[in-house]
Order: sequence, then C-alpha cells, then structure tokens
Amino acid sequence: EDPAVETAEEAKEPAEADINELCKDMFNKMATYLTGELTATSEDYKLLENMNKLTSLKYLEMKDIAINISRNLKDLNQKYAALQPYLEQINLIEEQVAALEQAAYKLDAYSKKLGNY
Repeated sequence: EDPAVETAEEAKEPAEADINELCKDMFNKMATYLTGELTATSEDYKLLENMNKLTSLKYLEMKDIAINISRNLKDLNQKYAALQPYLEQINLIEEQVAALEQAAYKLDAYSKKLGNY
C-alpha cells in the first residue's frame, strides 16, 4: 500500500424512507417559520391599525377643543365690542377727572396766594 495513493469509497444513498421523512420535516419547519413570519407581520399591522385609531381619536378631541376655543374667542370679542363704548366713556371720565384735579390744584394754589395778601 502506497501512502500517496488514495482509496475511494463508494457513495451510499440514504434509504428512501429517510429522504421522505427529512423532506416532511423540512416542509413542516418551513411552514412553521413562514407561519411565524406571517403572524408577526399581521400583529404589526394590527398594532399600526390601533395606533391609527388612537391618533384619529386624538385628532377628533383636538378638533373639538379648537372649535370650543374658537367659539369662546368669538363670544369674548363680541362682549369686548359691546363694552367698547363704556370703556371709551370711562377713559373720557378719567381724562375729565384728571383735568378737574389739575384745576383744583391751581385753584388751591391761587387761593393760598390770595390768603397771603
């Protein structure tokens, strides 16, 4: 026997039943894998759907709040417009009171001068 010479062994085919079992096992595992992938994708879509529903509800709440704010602002502007003539009268009275006060100070100063004579 020469060490440089290799000996070949005959390739043996596995038994037919083993190949069938291995194929069934492979298909079962592939089916399990694909089922898991599809289930995960389905759960992702359900999560997105729930998030979209919640976001939609939040936007509806925000819309209602904005409508209420707008309505209250319009009411406030109408009330302010109704009060505007009274506010102008108050300003006019305040100006007249200030002028009257100045006249009183001048009159007081004048009467003090007359009292000194």
